[in-house]
Formats: sequence, structure tokens, C-alpha cells
Amino acid sequence: MKLLNGITGFYEKQNVPPKTDGKQFEKLCFSIINQYKGTILNFQEPQVATNFFAMEVNVSNKHSYILLNAHYPFSAFASAVNFGEINFIDVPQIKEELSPYYKVLCTKELNEPLLFNSSNELNRAELNQIAYWKPERIGEVLFNHWD
Repeated sequence: MKLLNGITGFYEKQNVPPKTDGKQFEKLCFSIINQYKGTILNFQEPQVATNFFAMEVNVSNKHSYILLNAHYPFSAFASAVNFGEINFIDVPQIKEELSPYYKVLCTKELNEPLLFNSSNELNRAELNQIAYWKPERIGEVLFNHWD
């Protein structure tokens, strides 16, 4: 997977990455979860130490999170979101609903080892953060708790 400039939430002032629309994400999630007669438990915007939006939900008595990267339209699902650890899962029925709007990544993609190649566009600030935090999987870069 190509890692784009600023995807970690760190960037240089001369090369600011785009931002995803959190309000659109929130409205879309509310609509989808209501369609499945689920419950919205919490909505968290990116904070100082996170680079993603997180919608905590309960659908069919299953607790999960819907994540969206703050800078690029990459989405994922998780059963747990804690500092330094996100347990990625697949939620096929909701993935289908989100797919027209976002690139919804599956656990296989998110758990792939972090490899560096010439197609990556990571900037110096991101490479410094990666050297410090030492993520091992792609998902740990796309959805992180780095400060």
C-alpha cells in the first residue's frame, strides 16, 4: 500500500495534506447505524495524539468502532481502540455501505507488515515518528496515537 504524505498526521508546513470531512463521516455513520437499528455510543474527532475519527457503535449487540483517517479517505473497523493498540476487524455489511465514500480497508491489509518502498510519499516528520514509535503494521501508521 502506498503511504501518502501526511497520512500519519505529521507533515511539514510547505506540504500540508488534505483533510477528510468529519461532519460528513459522522452523518454517514449515523445514517448507516440507524439503518441497522444500531446505537451510536460516541463520536471522537482527531485529538492532539490521534490522526483519525472514531465512531463507537453497537450493532446487533456487537460493540465496534468505525475509523476514518483525518487526512485521506481510508476507513477501517476495530473491536478495541486504546492508546498504542487498535484491534482491527472486518464488518462486511457496514463496509458495503461505506465503500462508495471511502476506501474501507480489511484486516488483511491493515495487518500487513510495514515496508518501505519508493512509492511511499512519507515526509521527514513522519519518518522520524515511525523511527520513534516503531510501528510494525500498516494499520498502526494509518490509525495512530502518536504525539
